[in-house]
Amino acid sequence: MHAWPASEVPALPGQGRDLRIHDTATGAPVTLQPGPVARLYVCGITPYDATHMGHAATYNAFDLVQRVWLDTKRQVHYVQNVTDVDDPLLERAERDGLDWTALAEQETKLFREDMTALRMLPPRHYIGAVEAIPGIVPLVERLRELGAAYDLERDVYFSVESDPHFGEVSHLDAAAMRLLSAERGGDPDRPGKKNPLDPMLWMAAREGEPSWDGGSLGRGRPGWHIECVAIALDHLGMGFDVQGGGSDLAFPHHEMGASHAQVLTGEFPMAKAYVHAGMVALDGEKMSKSKGNLVFVSRLRRDGVDPAAIRLALHAHHYRSDWEWTDQVLRDAVARLERWRAAVSRPDGPAAEDMVEAVRAALADDLNAPEALAAVDRWVARQEEAGGTDGSAPGVVSRTVDALLGVAL
Repeated sequence: MHAWPASEVPALPGQGRDLRIHDTATGAPVTLQPGPVARLYVCGITPYDATHMGHAATYNAFDLVQRVWLDTKRQVHYVQNVTDVDDPLLERAERDGLDWTALAEQETKLFREDMTALRMLPPRHYIGAVEAIPGIVPLVERLRELGAAYDLERDVYFSVESDPHFGEVSHLDAAAMRLLSAERGGDPDRPGKKNPLDPMLWMAAREGEPSWDGGSLGRGRPGWHIECVAIALDHLGMGFDVQGGGSDLAFPHHEMGASHAQVLTGEFPMAKAYVHAGMVALDGEKMSKSKGNLVFVSRLRRDGVDPAAIRLALHAHHYRSDWEWTDQVLRDAVARLERWRAAVSRPDGPAAEDMVEAVRAALADDLNAPEALAAVDRWVARQEEAGGTDGSAPGVVSRTVDALLGVAL
């Protein structure tokens, strides 16, 4: 599966700072010091509806991670999946009388277009669950050989008790885990499971649903968590730098995935940091497909909204915060974009070196994009009030905003 085209990232003078970011697993900030190649895995969409502002906020956060790393002169090995076969996709296809593969292709194409318009840097590897199945099957078989998986009416489940580190990503108690498991794709009340929290690794073929040859597992399709594990281990290996996604993925998805990988490899941890973006609400409720309260990037684009303004609206909120999308949020972003573009269109301005370092410092400090915006705002205010004599300053500001915030002025 192909990703989307990359926009050029301007090189800035000097060098950026190492990223200090909040790790869900430790509950504290950690300073990441990758090698020459930083490794990032971010969980992708289930393509039955794309791309709402909650998606955009999540991928915006991890685009900033890449940009901070690139500014330190590192390369970035970024991997993202597409869950292109799953119950929600099949249910939407059946409801609307669509072929599920055509629906997945349609929504994935739209997602790529939105990411291109927003100037999100693409992953090096963009992998669909379906194409990953040949690598998933041996992992499930191996877990079964290790005694970490068991069969239940032809389905195969992972035993969470096989991983001594289970629970160390989300740090939730059993009652909270059980509740979230039921809400987020699990089946804690299914009779016959060894532990209510045990997740499915391989679902035996159901009548009328797609299935694939699973070797000794029989025909079926993979569970959600093992999909990402197979892709991450194949392309990044264990101990990669950041496992990312929305905060609703900390449990069960990232918790279960970590346990799968740790049992398979005998190594700990799967990722050096688990990083989670907050949720975006509309009209007081979390933006989600089930509630139908979605603001789509593609719809805003069709309405003539500049994608750069959408990115500035996202940057105005710290990535870990839960916040609400409103018309005022967008109006503020449009006004900021107009001010910034007017300021850099002048032939000279006040010196911009301090602004560059302030933006770098803000982003290196747990991706503090609101403070980065404030640093640019301060330069713009000086430009508006008194101008300046540095002919290079507007270009420096433009390149900094482009390189570190992904916004073209």
